[in-house]
Amino acid sequence: MTVIVQPSVMQPVLASTLTCPACGQSSTQAMPTNACQYFWDCPHCGALLKPKPGDCCVFCSYGTVPCPPKQAERAGPACCD
Repeated sequence: MTVIVQPSVMQPVLASTLTCPACGQSSTQAMPTNACQYFWDCPHCGALLKPKPGDCCVFCSYGTVPCPPKQAERAGPACCD
């Protein structure tokens, strides 16, 4: 008997801790699942953060976890057609 195991679908992490480069303080934020967040206001010092060149959003630049669209991209195809 042959057992076929289906690959599990990886669920994205939906929170990331952003660290402000201006003041060094961190804040955990929920990430949108269907878009990239381009701006973020630091709640500690008020700095307006934008992505670093080459990054799509503030989570990819300053977060502990990249945004859900990048997580999905890095995970590869959802199935093995």
